[in-house]
Amino acid sequence: MKYHELLLFDVGLAAALIVINAVISIALGLKLGRLLVLAAVRTILQLLLIGMVLESVFSLNKWYAVLGLLLVMTIVAGISAVGRTERCYRGAYIDSVIAVSCSSWIVAAYALLAIFRDIQPWYQPQYAIPLTGMILGNSLNGVSLGMNRLSEQLATQRDQVEAMLTLGATRWEAARSSVRQAVHTGMTPIINSMMVVGIVSLPGMMTGQLLSGVSPWQAVRYQIIIMFLIAAATALGTVCVVLLSCRRLFNADHQFLAALIEKDRGRR
Repeated sequence: MKYHELLLFDVGLAAALIVINAVISIALGLKLGRLLVLAAVRTILQLLLIGMVLESVFSLNKWYAVLGLLLVMTIVAGISAVGRTERCYRGAYIDSVIAVSCSSWIVAAYALLAIFRDIQPWYQPQYAIPLTGMILGNSLNGVSLGMNRLSEQLATQRDQVEAMLTLGATRWEAARSSVRQAVHTGMTPIINSMMVVGIVSLPGMMTGQLLSGVSPWQAVRYQIIIMFLIAAATALGTVCVVLLSCRRLFNADHQFLAALIEKDRGRR
């Protein structure tokens, strides 16, 4: 099957579709014109920039270049996870970066050293960067949702939490319900995706491989692996950030440090 090489003209045709968004915004008075233009320009510039970076990293093919790029991606993912929350707390950025780093890098290392063990060297950019990138992108969603839900639960149920602590409960006993709900919230999106994958939608990696001429059976196998890697990273990241958040929001004397939680940033 021949691979279809896209021209700049083809990209322009696709970019013209943003007019649909503009028409809807104008018709409904959404006032999203400037935001649409900004989003479109950022999409183009960011993808062009990463394209140039990847071109250089692929050409260099050195472990330090690959790890350096992945480190930058990880830090940005951790920061972005906090940026998506409506409520957070002081120290959230550190906890988010730690959670995203631990979950994504552990799962990515497992994939590169165990599942794709025949690939040499292990840091081959063609595999290491896309795999880790997909894992990071989904892990940060779980981290963001889990962190936001925990902060929301503890803030709205402050009286109940403090009452339990006053009656002798430990910090983990007082926060148990909030922790469970936060982890449940963080893991729900990936579970929902796994429920309908291949039936309602064809994921990006599988679609890309099919378009490039890869056998459908091989594309399916790759996508199955990716879905399980993402699910594991999301679970690890969500649990990690929720536990780190609890540790920061409760001190060693089992006191709830409610003052650390910021007000609802989305309603300021």
